[in-house]
Amino acid sequence: MHVMVIGAAGMIGRKLVERLAAEPGSLGREIASLTLADVAEPPVPPALSSLATTFAIDLSTEGSAERLISSRPDVIFHLAAIVSGEAEADFDKGYRVNLDGTRALFEAIRREGQRERYLPRVLFASSIAVFGQPFPEKIGDEFFTTPLTSYGTQKAICELLLADYTRRGFFDGIGIRLPTICIRPGKPNKAASGFFSNILREPLVGQEAILPVDENVRHWFASPRSAVGFFIHAARMDTDIIGPRRNLTMPGLSALVGEEIEALGRIAGRKAVSLIRREPDPVIRTIVSGWATDFDARRARELGFTAESNFDEIIRIHIEDELGGRI
Repeated sequence: MHVMVIGAAGMIGRKLVERLAAEPGSLGREIASLTLADVAEPPVPPALSSLATTFAIDLSTEGSAERLISSRPDVIFHLAAIVSGEAEADFDKGYRVNLDGTRALFEAIRREGQRERYLPRVLFASSIAVFGQPFPEKIGDEFFTTPLTSYGTQKAICELLLADYTRRGFFDGIGIRLPTICIRPGKPNKAASGFFSNILREPLVGQEAILPVDENVRHWFASPRSAVGFFIHAARMDTDIIGPRRNLTMPGLSALVGEEIEALGRIAGRKAVSLIRREPDPVIRTIVSGWATDFDARRARELGFTAESNFDEIIRIHIEDELGGRI
């Protein structure tokens, strides 16, 4: 089959492609060709170099989506987006990239199918940012989407489009509402949620990190390893059992910032904890205060999606995957 990853230079995109390289049969069928696209040319693991074609392309520019879809990929992972903080700071860019780019992709698929039957599986990276206050103690699968950020609004609109295009038979879509992914490797990005990773990632390697919110802030988390697992599972599952509600809230771990820090102390010691510096940021605090804190992700769990159950596990996964198993 032909697999396409849009946003392949991003953190989840890179890890997804690395997983496909390490486990060639993970999607249930042999990969005959692989298309990797992002605004910067994506890296290609050596094991996939003979199968891969790369594109440095902006999905929101005219003709870009058609260019990608002309090769008629069987499975499309749509991971490309600008993150929450950047989408809030730059209204025009947020809607252009997160909404217009996604609509262009969906329309390109629809038009390709008008010429000759074409029904790819489309896996869309959504977010728990589609939910907004007031919240119940646990957000269930029936809770409505009323986002309180531009990023969440953009993702919610795309979820509706995905459901409608699937209903109309233009593609076979699944929206994956990701928890905040922690611990994100690499350097800090512009996501408002970045500090959740920063206060663990930097101290683990002896560097200082900034905490802009109180330790009693609660949030919903999963590791990068789980995030990749969500998309792999969605790509190979029987979508007939999902029904018409095609956007799924993924399993995760509800934890306080203080519980993150306690787990860091258990694994890396008090010296690592001492590297966290408290610097309240009213903008970040306002954004985070409108986010969901706990979920009952029953539908996704019943469909076979899994995630971590404690922060010690999340930290150990980061150490295994990014630090060679040692600190």
